Amino acid sequence: MGHTKTKVDKNQRLIMDWLIAAGATVDSLAACGKGIPDLLVGFRGLNILLEVKNPDMPPSKRVLTPDQVTWHAKHGGQVAVVETVMDVMQVLAICNGKRRGR
Repeated sequence: MGHTKTKVDKNQRLIMDWLIAAGATVDSLAACGKGIPDLLVGFRGLNILLEVKNPDMPPSKRVLTPDQVTWHAKHGGQVAVVETVMDVMQVLAICNGKRRGR
């Protein structure tokens, strides 16, 4: 089997760098494929899965792939689709609020 090049949205590095600066640990899962989200984030005792989409692309290019739709539907936990650092900030706030019982 040959190696396939992993497609990573250009904003993923910016989001990863921001998360790391905010004190998170970040692992890229992009090479896993099969609809698995792009990033596994550890933040304040939480594990957060993020699917990164590029806001510079037209909306038709930012939709979830069929594999992503299937994976998200079968996954029994949290997963969020983000495009910007602001989106990530909102996800972190929501996840942290749920943890505190809000």
